[in-house]
Amino acid sequence: MPHTATASATERLSFEEFKKGVLDDYRMVVASREASLIGRREVLTGKAKFGIFGDGKELAQIAAAKCFQPGDIRSGYYRDQTLMFATGMSDMQQFFAQLYADTDIDREPASAGRMMNGHYGTRWLDDSGEWKDLMQQPQSSSDISPTAGQMVRALGLAYASKMYRNTESLQTGFERFSNQGNEVVFCTIGDASTSEGLFWESVNAAGVLRVPLAIFIWDDGYGISVPRKYQTTKNSISDALSGMEWDEENGGINIYKVKGWDYAGLVQTFQKGISRVRETHIPAIFHVQELTQPQGHSTSGSHERYKSKERLEWEKEWDCVLKMKQFILDNKIADLDELTTLEDDAKAEAKMARQFAWEDFLSPIKAQMARATALIQAAAAGPGIAGDPAALNAIVAELNALKEPIYKDVMQAVRKALSLRQGTHGAGKELSDFYQFLKADNKEKFSSHVHSQSAYSAMKVTEVPAQYDTDAPVLNGYEVLNKFFDHTFATNPAVFAFGEDLGKIGDVNQGFAGLQDKYGPLRITDTGIREASIIGQGIGMALRGLRPIAEIQYLDYLLYGLQPLSDDVATLHYRTRGGQKCPLIIRTRGHRLEGIWHSGSPMGMIINAIRGIHLCVPRNMVQAAGMYNTLLSSDEPGMVIECLNGYRLKEKLPANLGSFTVPLGVPEVIREGSDVTIVSYGSTLRVIEAAIQTYLEPQGISCEVVDVRTLLPFDVDHLIVGSLRKTNRIVFIDEDVPGGASAYMFQQVMEKQGGFRWLDVAPRTITAREHRAAYATDGDYFSKPNAEDIAEVIEEMMRE
Repeated sequence: MPHTATASATERLSFEEFKKGVLDDYRMVVASREASLIGRREVLTGKAKFGIFGDGKELAQIAAAKCFQPGDIRSGYYRDQTLMFATGMSDMQQFFAQLYADTDIDREPASAGRMMNGHYGTRWLDDSGEWKDLMQQPQSSSDISPTAGQMVRALGLAYASKMYRNTESLQTGFERFSNQGNEVVFCTIGDASTSEGLFWESVNAAGVLRVPLAIFIWDDGYGISVPRKYQTTKNSISDALSGMEWDEENGGINIYKVKGWDYAGLVQTFQKGISRVRETHIPAIFHVQELTQPQGHSTSGSHERYKSKERLEWEKEWDCVLKMKQFILDNKIADLDELTTLEDDAKAEAKMARQFAWEDFLSPIKAQMARATALIQAAAAGPGIAGDPAALNAIVAELNALKEPIYKDVMQAVRKALSLRQGTHGAGKELSDFYQFLKADNKEKFSSHVHSQSAYSAMKVTEVPAQYDTDAPVLNGYEVLNKFFDHTFATNPAVFAFGEDLGKIGDVNQGFAGLQDKYGPLRITDTGIREASIIGQGIGMALRGLRPIAEIQYLDYLLYGLQPLSDDVATLHYRTRGGQKCPLIIRTRGHRLEGIWHSGSPMGMIINAIRGIHLCVPRNMVQAAGMYNTLLSSDEPGMVIECLNGYRLKEKLPANLGSFTVPLGVPEVIREGSDVTIVSYGSTLRVIEAAIQTYLEPQGISCEVVDVRTLLPFDVDHLIVGSLRKTNRIVFIDEDVPGGASAYMFQQVMEKQGGFRWLDVAPRTITAREHRAAYATDGDYFSKPNAEDIAEVIEEMMRE
């Protein structure tokens, strides 16, 4: 259960009630510190791989926990164990289960052993992937290790509260996600991490957007070994931020300073500040100073290497556990004997949690060891041994001698035994079957849930083909998108869109023209030039039941937003083992246009950075609309890259524009042929068509053109190899650099689909040059694949 909150100013506590609250807090502080000390020993003795702990921050986190209400959300970092314990979002046994990397989701609900210790998160989804009621208790979004990565997500989580409070269409039907926007987002960060650009971008955006974000900066004076004076202007993040401090005329952020060892000051400051955040939606920063870090940064090294003797002595004197004990004694809340008994009980609780977690971790591994032992011994005693039976018995002995076994040890022992004991009957068959079981079991433990497994998986969305009336209007591509977005916003109140130039002018290519006037500036919003926090806005909203479309104006600038996409969105469903989901849609545009930073097609980079996000590469805007429909029908994240040079090309308008879907991972043959298979996507398809019409078709070369439509997933039914069986020649073409997406497509078809079996000539890739595209029409022509290049390569293939 959440830790007991102190009384508000209007409530009266008896001394006994007050005493109980203070002693409960002290007990939690002592227990959490003991958990840190035990955790470090577990790493140093080899039971755990790595440890990073929250020692020194206990008291401040106890005070922060008192301010949590059901529905409030944490977006924190890896030193928040006391906050998690005190709010009831985790407990010490789960803490140790994560330290050991327990793969059981019930024992380690944050990640089922997939994240190193100190990375927290509550389970927002049930076993079917359906949203739970997030308003029943405090919640924690899932942590990531990159410093300040939690900032952009926190901004988005708080922005969702603003939307829930101020958007009329959200006042009913979203009760699982918000109580009319009264939730506060608690974001924690270490002081050194405030040097990151994501921190500054998010703080600035929070002040501009005016969202209920409370940022707690734990300041212990160091960033690993580097002292604060080398990190922060004025040697103080609150002083450095003072220009953003709130005033009634210009707005801004409320900034509070408090000492991390001052129990009364922490409680009073946090409660006053959080109440104001909750009421006004004015963000706040709590600079918690004079904290200590008694065990140093992590188990990877000792802080004695970089802290002076004087600093180490100061940290002992001002340790928050000691200072709270002094506070209790000085104010005669309890005597020394009471505190000694309480301390002993708290430490015993931490030790018991460690013991239970260790036993639970070992139990299933030992069960597998016992099964492996029995099967290997049976194989050693049976007929058909391909070697010395003593070797099999030695494998058993080696396995059972391990004091701290892991699943890898069992797997390797069985595999070694199989290499000696061949046979498809009796003991050999049982051993082989057990090995296959282990492979499947460990794949589920360590590699499942990259994508949704719910009924709303994007791969389960029913295909609805586009339908056209006989007199279907022909529109510019941007007009098709405009009509699509108009329909979507009229029919789905959860959909929001935001980005640079998106609102007032309707985006740079007019896909949203006039829609802000129709649906309001909260549904369709202009943002600053801040790609990372645009993605962060989308992450937080998607985590809280909304369907955001976050626009990155040009694909070239996706790099600014790639960190939260790669580290957070792409890994979320995997790293929580299905406990959280983020159905964010990223809308951007790229491929051919003009100049180095407005003609980007870095698809290989994107493919390898965002596994876990669907990557859609439509050739026109009707296809893009169908992909948006598919993604909006699913519970998964996706990126749609529209063709920059396609907005004014003419397209027929489907009669079912708002409901037709494009299946993901299903290519489309857009031209049938018999001599060569051409595989591509996006704008390049139009260049390929020019090469065919101008050069290849007049020579009688019959080309089959396949539009892959999505790169993630890629051709799940192996349609492309089916085409290759017919033509026996294949070429992969795109605008990425050599070895980029063309190499990815090549590997998928040649290796995964076994396409090499059907080749009569060597396959080819045609790509852009190794540099970015030069400016103007000639730059585009000579930097990217052109019709003449394509024709020459295919003509050469036909001569072989």
